[in-house]
Amino acid sequence: MSHRRFNGLLAGSVLASVVMTGCAHAAPKPELPPAQFVAQQEGPSEAYVIGPLDQLTVFVWRNPELGAKVQVRPDGRITTPLISDMPAVGKTPAILAEDIRRQLSQYIQDPLVSVIVDGFSGTYSQQIRIVGATEKPASIPYRANMTVLDAMIAVGGLSEYAAGNRARLIRFDKASGKQTEYALRLSDLLKKGKSKANVMLNPGDVIIIPESMF
Repeated sequence: MSHRRFNGLLAGSVLASVVMTGCAHAAPKPELPPAQFVAQQEGPSEAYVIGPLDQLTVFVWRNPELGAKVQVRPDGRITTPLISDMPAVGKTPAILAEDIRRQLSQYIQDPLVSVIVDGFSGTYSQQIRIVGATEKPASIPYRANMTVLDAMIAVGGLSEYAAGNRARLIRFDKASGKQTEYALRLSDLLKKGKSKANVMLNPGDVIIIPESMF
């Protein structure tokens, strides 16, 4: 074999190796299935966890004077008639209602208590964070049946230089302790109206939108 031919074969094998390595690193990110359109709930879901600064209405049946409209304090507690410094953060409305019921049972017989979340901010783990090339990066409270379209409307859409089809969604799975990265096609969704690009969100999701290189 000639020296020139040997060098040509060697260069070809190196190039093939580089191409194969590049392909391995450029593996496409998985995509989430399209969102199923369902009736949107105006308030938080049943599993909503109360967070600091949430606005609550506490109602005590047949004893309205024991109820109140309160805001959860930064220390995570609320105060209602006959009850001082009740911990609220980290509880669902149903759990908080039961805790209030137990306290009130010291004063009245068989109280019936309900807690309604009127205005909510959400705990850190139940917020959706949108960062990067958007009109107003923000953390927004997660709502039941929330989609990426809902989140993008809340932050005013993409910025002028956003590379929407290169956006990513970061999702952390508490059960496995693993983080998964999904591809999003926000330009297809917002500029071309492709509904298949709309996906469901989970509490704690992070949407990252890069800027276009040119």
